[in-house]
Amino acid sequence: MVDLKSKFTGGMVGSALGDAIGQIAFTYPQEALLRSALKDLPEFRYTDDTAMAIGLAESIVESGGVDEQHLGKTFADNFAREPWRGYASGPPTVFSMVEKRGMTYTAAAKSLFGGQGSLGNGASMRIGPLGLFYYESQAIYEKASESAGVTHAHPVGMDGAAVQALAVGRVVTLDPKQDFPAESYTEALINIARTPEIKEKMRLVKKAIIQGIPPDAAADLIGRTVAVHESMPFAVYSFVRHTQSFEDTVFCASMNGGDRDTLGAMAGAISGAYLGIEAVPPSWRLRLENQAYIIELATRLVEAM
Repeated sequence: MVDLKSKFTGGMVGSALGDAIGQIAFTYPQEALLRSALKDLPEFRYTDDTAMAIGLAESIVESGGVDEQHLGKTFADNFAREPWRGYASGPPTVFSMVEKRGMTYTAAAKSLFGGQGSLGNGASMRIGPLGLFYYESQAIYEKASESAGVTHAHPVGMDGAAVQALAVGRVVTLDPKQDFPAESYTEALINIARTPEIKEKMRLVKKAIIQGIPPDAAADLIGRTVAVHESMPFAVYSFVRHTQSFEDTVFCASMNGGDRDTLGAMAGAISGAYLGIEAVPPSWRLRLENQAYIIELATRLVEAM
């Protein structure tokens, strides 16, 4: 029987830790230096990645699912309280347009970037709670797309968030004591993708895993920018390459350049949801900023199902 509390807590804490450690990796880009720094830091502080994941979890719990207006307002309220978390320009622009022009969040998001919407990884970085909550649902793709469209309305942005949600959701029922089904797992992510950009990158993930391509070369092959199709797939690769180690997953995701904190958040969400909270190093999770509230939200997600 699946221990949902362990899996949900692992996914949410794992995402937040991946975010925090990835952010620290910008200052300590060599693994030895980062490991040394992690031993000494009194607290691991997260960025907007986790702030928005918290907002998504809060909105799901309060609404019983995805309510785009409620979600957008939750994001906006949390941003107003903590604007210093490191938000990119897109979400605050959406929040301002809604407040000043009376637009819906989705309409405001669609108006950005010449009417195409954002294809950045900002919807994927926060999607972990939704992947957990809808792990059994056939509607997981649609729900993830809806939640993404509040700030990232480009088809690629929404597709990337949906594939990341499934990457999290599919591991909830898997037993980490058994062999990980890498081929069928990656194939499922390829099949659910609806845009050629995401589908092609996920094919490269499968290729890199099957051929044993090392992380630095895989990052060059797959990509590691802030665009979702050049970041989310490498996070998935990092997990599938290191399914038995949360620590190795996060280091792989965050130590190969690019958008380190977001790569760490996405990879950490999958790994934590697969392995459960017990596999997350206690010395890390006990120093995670706001960890008690994050754990509380994970429990409330389980109870809301």
